Amino acid sequence: MRKSFVFAGRVALYAVFASFIGVFASFPVYRHLAADEALLKLSFSHAAQLAHECRRRSPEELEKLAPNMRVPLDCSRERSPVTVELRLDGRMLAQRLARPAGLAHDGASTLYERFVVPAGEHELSVVLNDNARVTGATYQRDARVSLNPGQVLVVDFNPERGGILLQ
Repeated sequence: MRKSFVFAGRVALYAVFASFIGVFASFPVYRHLAADEALLKLSFSHAAQLAHECRRRSPEELEKLAPNMRVPLDCSRERSPVTVELRLDGRMLAQRLARPAGLAHDGASTLYERFVVPAGEHELSVVLNDNARVTGATYQRDARVSLNPGQVLVVDFNPERGGILLQ
């Protein structure tokens, strides 16, 4: 008889716990965007060009080095920072500088940012420079985009796939 009371008590506690979770899993309702908004994400990770040009060593410098270290070019591992400008309908949304990771600044530059924008037709312009030795843009993409309410448009960068991607 005592075992049946213990079993019934456990079932009752499990039911209370399950209903507690069920209520808070459904309420309050979370809306991540308003009915007339879309989301624009600027997201990339890119190892930019080398920050400095390689220097050719003189024959005298090569003689001073150990035989296994006699590489004719002296190249720094440091990468250029990546600068990005994002414009929507001529208005500047973001102007960012992503520095390379790592102690020697030889890693990838990473950037992630979200922008809530109104849904509809827009002119999008993305300008990217991944080479500190060049002034101006090394990559640029201008596009007319149509954003539906609740849609997420990702601005990515991949030089092997043509540069600036809109997905």
